[in-house]
Amino acid sequence: MNPLIERELSHTRRQFFGRSATGIGTAALASLLGSELGQAAGSGGLAGFPNFAPKAKRVIYLMQGGAPSHVDLLDWKPGLYDKYGEQLPDSVRNGQRLTTMTANQKELPMLPAIRKFERYGDCGRMLSPLISHTGGIADDICVVNSMHTEAINHAPGVTFFLTGSQIPGRPSMGAWLSYGLGASSENMPSFVVMTSRDRENSCGQLFFDYYWGSGFIPSKHQGVRFRGQGDPVLYLSNPVGISPDLRRSVLDDLAAMNHLKFQEYGDPEIETRISQYEMAYRMQTSVPELTDISTEPRHILDMYGPDVERKGSFARNCLTARRLAERGVRFIQLMHAGWDQHNNLPTQLEIQARDTDQPSAALVKDLKQRGLLEDTLVIWGGEFGRTPFGQGDISNKLKHGRDHHGRCFSLWMAGGGIKPGAQYGKTDDYAYNVAENPVHVHDFQATVMHLLGIDHERLTYRFQGRRFRLTDIHGHVVNDLIA
Repeated sequence: MNPLIERELSHTRRQFFGRSATGIGTAALASLLGSELGQAAGSGGLAGFPNFAPKAKRVIYLMQGGAPSHVDLLDWKPGLYDKYGEQLPDSVRNGQRLTTMTANQKELPMLPAIRKFERYGDCGRMLSPLISHTGGIADDICVVNSMHTEAINHAPGVTFFLTGSQIPGRPSMGAWLSYGLGASSENMPSFVVMTSRDRENSCGQLFFDYYWGSGFIPSKHQGVRFRGQGDPVLYLSNPVGISPDLRRSVLDDLAAMNHLKFQEYGDPEIETRISQYEMAYRMQTSVPELTDISTEPRHILDMYGPDVERKGSFARNCLTARRLAERGVRFIQLMHAGWDQHNNLPTQLEIQARDTDQPSAALVKDLKQRGLLEDTLVIWGGEFGRTPFGQGDISNKLKHGRDHHGRCFSLWMAGGGIKPGAQYGKTDDYAYNVAENPVHVHDFQATVMHLLGIDHERLTYRFQGRRFRLTDIHGHVVNDLIA
């Protein structure tokens, strides 16, 4: 017998159902369940999503890796000046575990903010003068001073914020939104990531791919990383001697072959391959135009600061984020490392604030003047905070710092339905514990999803016999943050 015919006749039960999944079965299940199969087959988003009218259409997440010090920047505790050098009371610490960097430290002396805070905006927000540009948008932002997390080290802390789990492998927030809401641009990915770091390389945090990965949902939803040097996206340019017409012809033939393979196996990753090839082809035109800032007026470039001229800088990425928002990208994730001041707080904190404060504030101003802020949610914050006690010898004016602290810390949000000029939550007099209106990482995630019109309990994906979601089995929307 012909081996090809014999192969066709000897289907297993598994192969039969695998093939069936690409036909009428898919359509029926997708219509009845709004299932993952419908999304995997290339629809714009899941049926029924968004679940209600969204306040935000897109998110720009300014993730400050290394953990900015809430004590020095956003959570004003004037009483700490009177407590300078005093030991952290055991009743305040309450048995909290410390990292290995301070667990064996004989003393835990209280350390007030490097600079005394000043009042900004009509709302009278107290902020550090180190972030005076953020003070200039005080009436547009909502400061949350009662964040808390279980994470105690950087990678698990960032992973927790971005994926809902400290263990790598879950889909990131941007991937969840791409999966649930689909893309809103034909020429750009729905999820874009850019990274930067302090020029001094003062801390060793790395950017792991799983920070913007898709986990177990189809990989077409993972973030596309734009590089700071060379082509923004690898292999974006055609090889020498390959014309656009030839490239188009090759892609058409490749797509036809992949479609045949998809009909045979029904693997959603084949569909991903087809769609990503097509997106890459369209990006060959759209991305060079996007990253060319020569058309920006001088006053806009000046607003973002001098570092905007340097490719790969946080300032340049902030301006690019605004341009991505204009072009319909749904989730824009900027990751900047350099806030890990264990022994160089007196010097490096000011440098880090100078590099990031002006561009962050400029982004909010730029979005607002273009009418984009009202439906763009901007988030600024790290994976946890810093201890209100000092690490090392605080009498050494140049060589001391603060350790990791997850019991309480601060972040701010703007636009996208967030109450402007507001402050939420309080910490105790030591800036060590949440005293009022705690906001857990899962609560923060549920609130972000809600602003995008998503019930965080309904956006799920079935994997290995369980339905997963960004907020795991936790999370409550913080309605008091919403305008």
